[in-house]
Amino acid sequence: MMNYELMVIFTPVLSEEDYKAAQKKFADLIKDNGGEVTHENPWGLRSLAYPIQKKTTGMYLVLEYSAPSDLNEKLKIQLNRDENVLRHMMTALDKYAVQYNNRKRNGVNADSKTVEA
Repeated sequence: MMNYELMVIFTPVLSEEDYKAAQKKFADLIKDNGGEVTHENPWGLRSLAYPIQKKTTGMYLVLEYSAPSDLNEKLKIQLNRDENVLRHMMTALDKYAVQYNNRKRNGVNADSKTVEA
C-alpha cells in the first residue's frame, strides 16, 4: 500500500451539510475500496489564485490516505463525475513526506533537527 495526499476544491455554493457529506463521501470511498484515511484536514472556504468556472473562492479538503494503487483510478473517476468538485490533485507521498506531515501535525517544528551535545 502506498501513501497519498488528495486535495479537493469544492464549489463555494455548498451548504455546510453538503460540504460535510462530500467529505464523508470521498473518505468512505477510500475506506470501502481497501484504503485507510490517516488524516483529514478540511480547510474550509479559501480564495482561489485565479477564477475557476467564474468562482473566486472554493471549499478545500485535504485527505492523507494509504491505499492500493488501483484505487486512485476509481477515485479519479468519482471526482470527475462529481459536479461539486472544481479541481482535485492526487500526490504520492514518499516516507520522508509522511514523516514530515506527522511531525508537523504533532506540533514539532518540521524544519528543526535534533542535535546532540
